[in-house]
Amino acid sequence: MGSVGEDRYAERARRELTAAGVDCSHVQTAAGEATTIKYLVVDEDGEVMVLANDGANEAFAADDLPESTLSGAEHLHLTSQRPETALALAEAANTAGLSVSLDPGRRLDRRDYGAVLACADVVFLNAREADTVEADGQLQANDRLTVVKQGDDGAEVRWDGNVASQPACDVDVVDTTGAGDAFAAGFIAARLDGADHQAALAVANACGAIAVQTVGARTTISWDDVESHRTT
Repeated sequence: MGSVGEDRYAERARRELTAAGVDCSHVQTAAGEATTIKYLVVDEDGEVMVLANDGANEAFAADDLPESTLSGAEHLHLTSQRPETALALAEAANTAGLSVSLDPGRRLDRRDYGAVLACADVVFLNAREADTVEADGQLQANDRLTVVKQGDDGAEVRWDGNVASQPACDVDVVDTTGAGDAFAAGFIAARLDGADHQAALAVANACGAIAVQTVGARTTISWDDVESHRTT
């Protein structure tokens, strides 16, 4: 679910997502708006700087998603939507009995996601973000999983005073674009498949490792690829 503008970039996005097997029926078109475009500048270490226009990326509103769509789902994953949109979607998902995860990304510093955090079962953060929200007392629910991405130091899951950690995979980093999204997708997929915290973290690390070895934000990941990269 999301939104695009009314231009050739929107047509291309829909076409390529559909070709990849993604259902685009809940991608809204913002009439007269430009599609959000991001340019990625990658340095020699694979680190990324993002340049972007505002575009129609946040035109999607919570009431654009029919209740029947949530009732047929298992899980809702939110990224850096506007806090009010993310909160409305998270509350609707909670009501429908779905599990909810949130990865606010770098916008956590500029937006108040406190109410959304309270609705989430799983929160994905980097080490700095985790320290910030924990210091603010926003991650106190005992049953919530806080998944902390630590780059070369691997990752860990924190819950109810417990910690499970996983070392990073030993790979050559080409481009970190999309690695966080791949990591989150791996963790969610593994959890929905019944994996425990440790096993899900191993899958997530493997997905992130696969993503950093290729140029660009798109990575084709199979379960065979994941198994070949898992450290445990």
